[in-house]
Amino acid sequence: MSLSKNLKKTSPNDLLAADLTSDSDEALDLSLRPQTLAEYIGQPAIHQSLEIFLQAAQSRGDNIEHVLLYGAPGLGKTTLAHVIANELKANLRVTSGPAIEKAGDLAAILTNLQDGDLLFIDEIHRLPRSVEEILYPAMEDGALDIVLGKGPSARILRLDLPRFSLIGATTKVSLLSAPLRDRFGMVYRLDFYEVEDLEKIIKRSAKILQIKLQPSANHLIAARARRTPRIANRLLKRVRDYAQVKGSGVITEDLCRQAFDLLAIDSLGLDSMDRLLLETIIDKFAGGPVGLNTLAAATGEELITIEDIYEPYLLQLGFLERTPRGRKVTARAYQHLNRVPPDSLF
Repeated sequence: MSLSKNLKKTSPNDLLAADLTSDSDEALDLSLRPQTLAEYIGQPAIHQSLEIFLQAAQSRGDNIEHVLLYGAPGLGKTTLAHVIANELKANLRVTSGPAIEKAGDLAAILTNLQDGDLLFIDEIHRLPRSVEEILYPAMEDGALDIVLGKGPSARILRLDLPRFSLIGATTKVSLLSAPLRDRFGMVYRLDFYEVEDLEKIIKRSAKILQIKLQPSANHLIAARARRTPRIANRLLKRVRDYAQVKGSGVITEDLCRQAFDLLAIDSLGLDSMDRLLLETIIDKFAGGPVGLNTLAAATGEELITIEDIYEPYLLQLGFLERTPRGRKVTARAYQHLNRVPPDSLF
């Protein structure tokens, strides 16, 4: 696949922006994203650290160090990359690991950067190893090594690159090779959000979308958003649709509860698939342990979907635990599902 098929323009001078927003379920509406650190809600430790380091870099007139952002999907890694670019008043060139298939693709991207640009690579853990090796001298020395010829007569041509900073984002930091991970000067782990912060995010989004939202309904949405901003905004839109059809357009607590009943989302944000996973382990495997492959076959869901989408939140709630033999349902999950836990859990 050619580079032109993987990348699209976002501005007259930007030839490198990969289409990361084609799937509306995978990215927040651009209008809801905060543009500056002042607007960014949550992640207080990261917020404070970035504020200092960005100001220091600006005062020196220097580039920031390479930044690695990691955490569960929907916590705002892409949003934070845009915020960093806006704070530095720098051009952000956006692509993703799967879009860069060959070393030549990355070489084309790097040589088209301008001085002071930021390069954002989403899903950076999915870069092929041959592509990753091109990044090492680019990140460390600001140079691109090109091998000319083959065999004993091969020689390396080194091209100097414009000054740039790389921002990498990943949901699986463990899959990054040690040499690549060590070249990032700033590494930040994005945590799940507190309900109070989600309420602020939902209130801001409702204002942007011109949605009338009662405070009690706001709290209800935040409590069921799985501690994730992307899900909070998605639920807000679904509840808005319900309120427009079944009510006057104002999102009340009662309409909010009705919408969640329709969506089969319970008080902790568990949906039908979450409950199916837990109930399958309880009913078919006596509460576990059961391996992920077996669980995927029993539920008809893909293993990677269970591992990346459903399991992290269930682990956060303490409803699942990992053991050397597989996953087990905890006593807390039994109680939430109104099941009687076996004596072995006490």
